Amino acid sequence: MAEKSKKDEAQAQFKKMQRAEDGKKAMTEYEAEAIATRAKTERLKALRLARDASAPPPAPKKVAVKKTVTKTSPTGARITTKTAAKTTVKKAPAKARGKVGTKTGTLSDWMEAEKASGRNN
Repeated sequence: MAEKSKKDEAQAQFKKMQRAEDGKKAMTEYEAEAIATRAKTERLKALRLARDASAPPPAPKKVAVKKTVTKTSPTGARITTKTAAKTTVKKAPAKARGKVGTKTGTLSDWMEAEKASGRNN
């Protein structure tokens, strides 16, 4: 009973070969799906770039702004009037434009400044 019979060895060898074939088959399917996905992505990217190239860029948004003007009359009374709506172009937020005139220091510069200011930690 301690030894395996030839039949058991043949079955084990057959199962091993079967698993190897299944692995090869699964790998070829995986690679084929990956190739198809890359081709689809390239096609969609080309379509998107063509669409973006053919369409003009969107115009900046215009916002109506009402101004209130406060004037002082010759008698000293304050007169508040609203002027006609003025159309202005809305700028992109500062975060999108990038901050002008700000310096970005290094960590070591910051640590030196903290130490110079008397910070111990």
